Amino acid sequence: MLKIISFKNQLEKIIHSSEKHTFLLAVSGGVDSMVLAHIFNDLGLNFQIAHINYKLRGEDSDLDQKVVRDFCEKNHIKFHLYEISDKDQKPENSIQLWARELRYRFFKQVQQDENLEFLVTAHHLNDQLETFIINLSKASGINGLSGIPTNDNNILRPLLNFTKEEIYAFAKENNIEYREDLSNTKSDYLRNKIRLEIVPKLLETNEHFLENFKKSSSYLKQTKDFVQQQIQEIEKRITIFNKYHKILSKKKLVQENDFVKFEILKKYGFNQEEEISKIFKAENGSSFFSKDYQLMVNYDELVISGKTEDGGWKFDDRDKRSKNEILLIEKFDFSKSRIDINLEHHIDDIEEIDNKFEWEFDAEKLQFPLRLRRLKDGDEFYPSGFSGKKKVSKFFRDEKISILARPKIWILSDCNNNVLGVVSYRQDGKYKKDEKTKFTLKIFN
Repeated sequence: MLKIISFKNQLEKIIHSSEKHTFLLAVSGGVDSMVLAHIFNDLGLNFQIAHINYKLRGEDSDLDQKVVRDFCEKNHIKFHLYEISDKDQKPENSIQLWARELRYRFFKQVQQDENLEFLVTAHHLNDQLETFIINLSKASGINGLSGIPTNDNNILRPLLNFTKEEIYAFAKENNIEYREDLSNTKSDYLRNKIRLEIVPKLLETNEHFLENFKKSSSYLKQTKDFVQQQIQEIEKRITIFNKYHKILSKKKLVQENDFVKFEILKKYGFNQEEEISKIFKAENGSSFFSKDYQLMVNYDELVISGKTEDGGWKFDDRDKRSKNEILLIEKFDFSKSRIDINLEHHIDDIEEIDNKFEWEFDAEKLQFPLRLRRLKDGDEFYPSGFSGKKKVSKFFRDEKISILARPKIWILSDCNNNVLGVVSYRQDGKYKKDEKTKFTLKIFN
């Protein structure tokens, strides 16, 4: 039964210490939202009210507005009104979607202007049942079947556990004025059709139908929460890198079932089964785009990056800050038989070099000064341990070095831009120290 105390208890389950928070109530003038406003007022909570006049039902729309405004004036509650005008470009079709987007945009703006923490709507248990049936028809999975959340990104729905019948009873008992939206009596929209034709037949099957549905909905939500926790654990386990962008192990993810693949990738906007299938069949270097993310296939990795402020794709903003060339040694002092250079004293982003290495060169074969620089088009060298010359770009591919890592790899070169080594992967064999070497240059980290 809906009582002030039962509502208060439900609100406290959603958000503790409700008296310490601020709220914006979405109030249409209907029985649900007027009961919501009445209870918030009786509880003495810090709230304001927002109403939208869509101008869809002529005088009836204006009377809805009057009921809400009168309640606010009587109880000294700040009232925010948005009246639809020609500038809102009301569409001929998809009125419901248009109206939803418009009202939530308005609510968000009021919250920002008034510094109100939570938006509160008057969705109730019957709405929950209707949503369940709609989502069931859409094959929306466990997320859809678990229904409308009581707290969704600071949108609160404290009436979700109460039935429409209980709300009407509360309104009658407390003499609450409200307006009936006559458009709800027409089966023009899917939700209205379900509300008017399907739900009444379901309720006839069992006098405890709604109560049992509430329990089932709770079980489904607990199941969803448990599944999401498991998905997070799996994603954590297959995440290779997660500092400046996300890199997932394609090799590990492909071993998971289709449900896990879908749940992980849909967070990044890849929520079509056909597209996900293509991702796992795609060749190296292939890219896929969602609204906010780019996914790049890199050998056994899936590299996911978000957009930058200018609309580009952010892989690593450190590239803009790091040096592209470092003078390593001006000349060799041939009065010494050996000079050692520790790269830790020269490279700021030395943490990028995962592998310890130690290269020894015949100093007489080198053309000084020596520099560390980034990859240039056409770079090639003679990798130590291999026969023949190889382009550095091909070396990267053969070694399966991440596409994102390549721009950050240092190339050791001489004054003529000849490649002496790819730090820390391979030294050029032509310049290595041998049995005839008299003067040694050692480079290590």
